[in-house]
Amino acid sequence: MSGIEMIPLARLRFRLPTRKSLVGFLLVVIAAWGVLSTTAVTVFILSKDPDPDHRAIIKMGVGLILIWCVLGGLVMWVLRDRFVGWATRIPLGWRTRFVLLCVAFALLEEAVTTGLTNMAPLLGGVTDAARITASKNYFEVVFLHSVIVFVPLFLCWGWLLSRYDFRPIEVLLLFGLNGTLAETITFGPQNLIQIGMWVWVYGLMAYLPACAVPEERGATPARWWHWLMAVFLPLVFIIPLVMWLVWRAVAAAWVFVTRKRPTG
Repeated sequence: MSGIEMIPLARLRFRLPTRKSLVGFLLVVIAAWGVLSTTAVTVFILSKDPDPDHRAIIKMGVGLILIWCVLGGLVMWVLRDRFVGWATRIPLGWRTRFVLLCVAFALLEEAVTTGLTNMAPLLGGVTDAARITASKNYFEVVFLHSVIVFVPLFLCWGWLLSRYDFRPIEVLLLFGLNGTLAETITFGPQNLIQIGMWVWVYGLMAYLPACAVPEERGATPARWWHWLMAVFLPLVFIIPLVMWLVWRAVAAAWVFVTRKRPTG
């Protein structure tokens, strides 16, 4: 028509982003928000807040991001193929292996956080309030406060991966959202602002274990409702553990209250 070449209709069609590109874009946006928000809070605390404990805590948070999220994330990315080669030789079923590897990475992450807590005096902390863990004792942290609570999440994800074809980078994002919601429910809505940190702190616990999950496992493609389920269902798995911990606490309190005290 009038010498103008017609553009094929197929080239004008809008191309939807692939799952991989969409998840990658979301992770980049979350990371960018994490950098901006953490930088702003760090500058404000270090320049305006005279409380030495607050200043020490923000330094610990920055240290966690640099050590676990940045350095740890880069090492995991570079060595993922070697890790998968090693992990797949472990003589266990892939579900059991996935859960145990997640626990191992959670233990490693808590070693970083507990180590930073114990460095409080070097970071300027002056009281016991300068901490980012519930205790300075590593074993108390992992067995009573953190990793023991993560185990139901890992078990749920072992089940999800047996049914739905979530890819490792998607597990990173979704498990990071699980952790963000868990922090928000436990410690308050201000943790939603810290999504840029929590997604990577938690997501990296499950990323390499997910890389070692076999692709040919009979899983069905994940639909959008499966994604919603993967965000919220792991939190439901924590409920039985929470009920047991509450029961133990009540039982201990009852024993303390009703125990016989020496007279005279």
